[in-house]
Amino acid sequence: MPAETPPETIDAELIDAEHFEGVIVGGGPRGVATVLRTVARLRAEDAAPLRLAILDAVAVGPGATWRTDQPAQYLNNTQADATTVHPDGSTRMSGPPAPGPDLVDWARRVRADGSHPAGDWVIEEVSELTGATFPSRRLQGAYFRDQLDAAIATGGVELTEVVGRVVDLERIDFESTDALTAVVLEDGRRLAAPTVVLAQGMVQARRSPEVQRLVEFAARHGLRYAEPGMPAERDYSGLPAGETVLVRGLGANFFDVIGQLVAEWGGTFEPVPGDARGRLRYVPSGREPVLVAGSRRGVPYRAKPDGGRSVRPFAPRWAVDEWFDALAERADVDFAEEVWPVLGREFARVYLEALTELEPSAVCGDWLAGLDAAETVEEVDEVLEAAIGEDAWAWTLEELHRPTHGEPVSAEDWARLVRRLVKDELGSMSDPWRHPRAAVNGAMGALRRKVWRLTARGAFSGQSLAREVLGWFDGDSLALASGPPADRARLVLALLEAGVIRLLGPGMTITADEDRGLLRASSPLTGEVVDARVLLETRMSKGRVTDTDDPLLRALLDSGRARIHTVDAVPTHSLETSLAERSEDARGGFNLVAADGSIDPSVVVLGIPAASTQPGSAIGATPGVPSPLLAGADVAARQIVARAQMSRNVSICAPSPFSRSARSS
Repeated sequence: MPAETPPETIDAELIDAEHFEGVIVGGGPRGVATVLRTVARLRAEDAAPLRLAILDAVAVGPGATWRTDQPAQYLNNTQADATTVHPDGSTRMSGPPAPGPDLVDWARRVRADGSHPAGDWVIEEVSELTGATFPSRRLQGAYFRDQLDAAIATGGVELTEVVGRVVDLERIDFESTDALTAVVLEDGRRLAAPTVVLAQGMVQARRSPEVQRLVEFAARHGLRYAEPGMPAERDYSGLPAGETVLVRGLGANFFDVIGQLVAEWGGTFEPVPGDARGRLRYVPSGREPVLVAGSRRGVPYRAKPDGGRSVRPFAPRWAVDEWFDALAERADVDFAEEVWPVLGREFARVYLEALTELEPSAVCGDWLAGLDAAETVEEVDEVLEAAIGEDAWAWTLEELHRPTHGEPVSAEDWARLVRRLVKDELGSMSDPWRHPRAAVNGAMGALRRKVWRLTARGAFSGQSLAREVLGWFDGDSLALASGPPADRARLVLALLEAGVIRLLGPGMTITADEDRGLLRASSPLTGEVVDARVLLETRMSKGRVTDTDDPLLRALLDSGRARIHTVDAVPTHSLETSLAERSEDARGGFNLVAADGSIDPSVVVLGIPAASTQPGSAIGATPGVPSPLLAGADVAARQIVARAQMSRNVSICAPSPFSRSARSS
């Protein structure tokens, strides 16, 4: 265990800082949850209020992802009844329970009130919201803000809110108290506290060399290039009607951007008469461009089921808890050789079970015995190929991340694959209880949580963690289990069938034709080559700290006060933190580790920037489901309260001019 060694300190007389008992960097759901857990602990102990500060570069409460000024077409990919920021008994933590409204409960109360300070749009959206609704991101942001306000109203904390960019941390040494850590803002302000919590959420990437070249190329030739980033911070409007527009990225951002574009174009979507699967036909307005879209995988994320429709429950046959428990005791597990084949057997089993019920004539042979005997992914695929007797239902594990098996395909074969995609998606969304692809998506949603647990326990070898778990499994699991709402996916499918969207193919690359002054997209597997004057990047940030543009994280890494987490000397893309025990006796947890291996007990890192030591913390909290996000917030709150009680000095805690109490006086 690395030693707890404080970083270099700065004399207090040299620093003009406002003082608090906790400072939280990041005002989104993790920051809000940390405030809520702090209040819960203080109320349980009947303790005096603490003075906290919470900072965000965009907005305190919603943060950047859930900002309330973004388009209504940007949706959460989780149903309303699966969204909360309050822990229940399902989440293991040492702090006291503190129940609160989930998103549906909150919406019901807002609807009854008939007004909301954020605007009439909130009332309009909650009036139609049910548990099966996929809410807008901005509505979820309003929910987070209201939960923060409710916590403040209890009087458990005096909260200072600051909108600004944090650029560094500094250690301040007081002779009369324990050392404090100061959060340094871009404008020079400093906010100091015994405990600082870093809860930035989905950090964005700085410009890669490729993006920089494309920015410069577009500027030289008068082209339009929307570089990667948060959709709410990009302009996708006013695309030229009838012209080709390149789009790179087929994940969650892609579906949000499509929703925004179709609202602008003004075309209509009509139900196809007699189609029980909810197929839509797009009637264009004449304002549409032709979107040529692609990505590494080449196909969009798989959609969620229609609202309110259930996927068949997943019960493992081979990937049982006891099997995972045994793996968790090791530190040398090879994901590709030991875990993926077993998961693959489960995916094949649920696919074939569902297909047997849906289309009995499409399945033949004793495939279950074959899967029982299969030891490799190749053997699992052999069982699938032998068991499925109709080409219309043919499927292999390889297709999960390489739709063409990595082989070149003709234009006709690619078009056939896209038609199959449309058919499978319509069936999976409308009949998720019986459709084979819906069964696979559901199994992935269940099994990825087990893989996260192995990651958190350090079970994988460094090479396997970097190459396979973080290298491709995390991405594949997102594509299957974290896809878009069915209503949004149906729009994309209709646009595909109408020719407004064309899928380029896997392995999309973008090059710049300097002579012609055009951008060129190509797929090495379909052979498709397309030139255009407009390129929209709808790729999602991967949250990689090694690539981040976050000035605070860059400062910590560059100065050696933080380091990248390595496993068996193999680097990940996340900050290293100490591990966390869910115990009131634990001194720390999720604390920042410096380049020399020392731990800074005053700095807690939560969520995505520390994903390799906190797997699953990127996922929002769901009622009745263990939440790494909320468990982490409780770990941070425990340290805020404990360190404040140890080092509290009322003389340095004069009221801040930025605090709510000061503003209201």
